[in-house]
Amino acid sequence: MKTKSGLFAMLPLILVSTLAVASAGAQPQGSDAKSILKKMSAYVSSQKTIALTFDSDIEIITPQLEKIQFTNSGEAILSRPDKLSAHRVGGYADVALTFDGRTASVFGKHINSYAQFEVPGNVDHLIEALRAGHGVALPGADLLLSNSYDVLVAGVQEAKYIGRGVIDGLECEHLAFRNFDTDWQLWVEVGEKPIPRKLVITSKTMNSAPQYTVRVKTWETDLQPAPDAFAFVPPAGAKQLSPDALIELDELPPGAEKGGKP
Repeated sequence: MKTKSGLFAMLPLILVSTLAVASAGAQPQGSDAKSILKKMSAYVSSQKTIALTFDSDIEIITPQLEKIQFTNSGEAILSRPDKLSAHRVGGYADVALTFDGRTASVFGKHINSYAQFEVPGNVDHLIEALRAGHGVALPGADLLLSNSYDVLVAGVQEAKYIGRGVIDGLECEHLAFRNFDTDWQLWVEVGEKPIPRKLVITSKTMNSAPQYTVRVKTWETDLQPAPDAFAFVPPAGAKQLSPDALIELDELPPGAEKGGKP
């Protein structure tokens, strides 16, 4: 019979053996990973309407090299091709976005201020305009694009099928991808509805490799949004800001440098 100290002495060997088995099971299987990613993309882009709720975490690295994580929650309703409503609440911002197919409105409830700009096109064009024109990163928004597979695999240098995991009690396929400056992992629900359940983006170009994580909590399709779901009426007394101020309506406190870019 092994003594308690003997058992603890064996733990490193057990851990090494476990890691070796896990590593063997995670050998590069890029075709499997990409095929699952493509199936997920085809399913998501085929949905006329999607309503979801999510939690997200974003990390920063302080000048003292301390890693701090900030958490937000939110919901979104997408009606293809050109309507979107989203709301995110965190410790430092309470922000709502509406897009009616012509005008995008971003309302900071915590400061009672809003910004608007015209977007000719669809939701894909809106996401690009927010990123390129207004500095809003929107990590994870690529999962909802109509051509998400092409966007996600662009720049991928390595793809792996890791195995299966469980997210909120749901069995998921675990995928891992490597780009030049980021590593990212995706968990896709197993079954006829390959719903993206979790995304983790790791920035490799920043010290301590900060991460961005989003977890899809609920997912509903084939719904009929309310007639005013994508309409924005400025509240009484709300101040209109320049669209250039959108970057200030962020997930982090002012001055914080984030990581985990997509």
